[in-house]
This record gives sequence, C-alpha cells and structure tokens, in this order.
Amino acid sequence: MDVRVQLIEEYEEGESVTALAEIYGVSRKTIYKWLARHEENGAAGLADRSRTPHHSPTQLSDETVAEIIAARQRWKWGPRKLRIKLTETNPKIVWPVESTIGEVLKRAGLTRRRKLRVRTPPYAQPFASTDAANQTWCADYKGWFRTGDGTRCDPLTITDAHSRYLLRCQITPKTNTIHVAAVFDAAFEEYGLPLVIHTDNGTPFASRAPGGLSRVSMRWVKLGIVPERSRPASPQDNGRHERMHSTLKQTTLSPPQANGRRQQEAFDAFQLEYNEERPHEALDDATPASQYSLSPRPMPRRLPDLVYDDDVQVRRISQQGSLKWKCERTFLSEIFAYEWIGLRALDERYFEVLYGPVRLGFLDSDRHTFHRKLGAAVERRLGLRPPF
Repeated sequence: MDVRVQLIEEYEEGESVTALAEIYGVSRKTIYKWLARHEENGAAGLADRSRTPHHSPTQLSDETVAEIIAARQRWKWGPRKLRIKLTETNPKIVWPVESTIGEVLKRAGLTRRRKLRVRTPPYAQPFASTDAANQTWCADYKGWFRTGDGTRCDPLTITDAHSRYLLRCQITPKTNTIHVAAVFDAAFEEYGLPLVIHTDNGTPFASRAPGGLSRVSMRWVKLGIVPERSRPASPQDNGRHERMHSTLKQTTLSPPQANGRRQQEAFDAFQLEYNEERPHEALDDATPASQYSLSPRPMPRRLPDLVYDDDVQVRRISQQGSLKWKCERTFLSEIFAYEWIGLRALDERYFEVLYGPVRLGFLDSDRHTFHRKLGAAVERRLGLRPPF
C-alpha cells in the first residue's frame, strides 16, 4: 500500500509512466491500473480487493451443511458412506461430491488428519486360496482388555476364511501352548481339520526357531495342516479376520462386561448372531452359517508321526536340539528336541532340512553348519531361485 501511494506521488510530481515502470519493476499497464483506481476512489482505491466471486452457484446452503453434520454425528461414517446414506434419505437433493463433504466435516472439526505412514509394498505370496470352506482358517488373539472387576481377558478367535464362519471366540486363562492347543483341538473335534491355518508372527502361533515354527504350529504340521503367516507388522494380510475383530469390539466391548463369565456369555451371543443372523456383504448378504460345511478330514484319535518321501533321510534331534550327521553335531533349535527331521540332498555338500513339508533351512555337510538361507549364487546353482 505504501509503495503504491509513493508511486502516485512521484507521478503527480511529473515522473513519466515509462520511468515509473522501470523504477518499480512493473509493466506500464500496471501503472495505469493504479492511476485509474486512485482517480476513481482516491487512496482507498489502492487497497487490495477481495477475489471472492460475487456469485457462486455451487456454494452449499446452510441447510445442506447442517444435514451433512447431523448425518456425521449420527452414523460416524466417512464422506463416501455419508453421501450414499444422504442420497438414499433425500434423493431429491443434489448432494455434493465426497471431497466437498470431507471439507465440510473438516471445517466443523469432526475429522482429524491421519499421520502419513510408509506403506509396505504388495506381498509377492498371496493369501491362500479359499474356494471352499475349511481350505483356510484364520486365527488371532483379540487385543487383551479388562472387565469391570479388573479381570484380564485374552479372547482367541478362529474363523473360516471362505464362509467367514466364526468357529471360536473363547477367553483363555493364558496365551501359552497348552491352552491354545486345547482350544484348537476342540475346534478340530467339532468341525474337522482345515488345510491351512493363517496367523500372525506372534506367540504362540510362531517363534524365532527355524521355519518360524512353534510347538502349536508343529502340532498342526503333524495333523497335515500348513501354517501360513502374515508379514511382520502387516495385519492387512489377515484383513478379513481383523474386520471381524472390529465388529466384535463394537458389539461386545463398548463397554466390557462386569466380569469374565458375563464377557464370555457376550462372546457366545455374538458368535451365534454373527454366524446365524447377521448378513455378510462379502457373501452377497448371506449368513456365514449358510456357506459353511464341516471338513471331510476328521480329527485323528492320536497325533500322527511325520511322513517323509523316499529320497529324504530321517534323523532324530537330540535333547539339546542338535542334528548328528557324519559323526558331527550341528545345532538347530531346542524346540525340535526328540523330533524327526528330514534331510534331502541338493548336491554332495548341501542338504535341505525339513520338518514334514516345512523347510527349516540348509545343512552344509562339509562345514557342519546350519543356514536358514544360502547365498544368492549358491541358491541359483542349486536351482532354488531363478537365474535372473
């Protein structure tokens, strides 16, 4: 503003427009614009003018904004679902696009900005096929919580990935091998055996032992079940199960029950409603119970032994967890104590170490060392990875 007033003063003192344009570094057209505004409105004409349009036909009315805010407060949904609901409720109104609804919610303080996170690249190994019931079961512990009397609850949940059928939602006294295996054995007795069980990488489903096996997953392998695990810190790999957890939390834990017994009763009621009554969008609004059937593989009376192919040499692991080969011992893991391990020759030096169908790693018979992975060049030479 001060510079414009100074420019007018210098013009009135006799300075030419060309000279003023050179002095102030602007075009002559700009000089003439400010001279015209000063002549029309005086010094007030030199102030910046608002660029807001006088008329905006797409501007939302106060009534529309109020409707959007009321819908948000009622359903707590995001812009996309709110727009669908508002259109269904009042189809005669032309509702704004999702981004505009998002801005309305933002200005009203009803949303908060999420922190940016580094996204994990797509997993090269997809989720196991689920063309039919019992091909894949999903299992996890719902995050622990305390009931009204302070009791800690750790609910273990198991679902069938194809039908979304909730097989178990049971509070366990502890999250150890004994209690978890007991819950799974009861589910196997009732429903039969699946082909695959998908879990995360936490205990008691997995461990840092070779192959990521735990005592629970080793038991599954003996039953002919393949343990499948999500990537570390990637709950989206088990997204359908996590979505069920969200519904479980909203229905049974807002707030938790007075004690553990009542909380388990709430879980049992949720399991019945979830399976028998609640339509599932992913199933074309059918219920999980209508899509689930028992497995044709019954639970055996005793835990079978591992079976290896004829080209595999079998060795028993010592109490300390070591493998004896050519009169030398090589340590694997104490978790395999007294277990039978298979060795498949890859060449004269390297052997593939197996626990049933699960690869644990590789034995270097020359140096009597165990490796979970081999170097890229060695793996290419042994045909374990493509040449490029």
